[in-house]
Amino acid sequence: MGSVVILNHPLIQHKISILRKEDTGTNEFRSLTEEIAMLMGYEALRDLPVEDVEVKTPIETCMTPMIAGKKMAVVPILRAGLGMVGGLLALVPSAKVGHIGLYRDPVTTEPHEYYCKLPTPIEERTIVVLDPMLATGGSAVAAVDFIKAHGGKKIKFMCIIAAPQGLERLRTSHPDIQIYVGHLDRTLNDHAYIVPGLGDAGDRIFGTK
Repeated sequence: MGSVVILNHPLIQHKISILRKEDTGTNEFRSLTEEIAMLMGYEALRDLPVEDVEVKTPIETCMTPMIAGKKMAVVPILRAGLGMVGGLLALVPSAKVGHIGLYRDPVTTEPHEYYCKLPTPIEERTIVVLDPMLATGGSAVAAVDFIKAHGGKKIKFMCIIAAPQGLERLRTSHPDIQIYVGHLDRTLNDHAYIVPGLGDAGDRIFGTK
């Protein structure tokens, strides 16, 4: 069942505040993005299925829970979503990684897919879609559309910062997915940037302009 969770943990909020700073450099920005993704992932993955397996401890053999089923799929939206992948893999090193590339039509501003590679069988996996910024929601909606078209069913979306407009669009378009947000910001400006936001996450993660 779908839901929206705003993660107000003090550690997440503190690290997001440092991300926002104009003078936070590329290296620190990249590290913080991974750390925030890991902290968010800890919460977002609390419902991963588990099954009891037999383990021999130094004392005795016992049944103890381990993650069950097909390995989780982490799917960043290129390119900024790549900055969050390491945080999720720190939690689940065995996770498979897919990629979705989108470009925005300069006239209609609608997103189009230029690359989509997902681990199979995608329908049997818990899928975590990553994008630091949920602004208009267009890319997030399109990415989830593509994953569903490929057979994905259990989908979670994680973003560090969201605008109310993008969150509402994603929630309305895909009411069945779980959405995890680090911080809900005030609005979008005339250029579709989140306000107060942190600028262009991709440029700040990869050191480009």
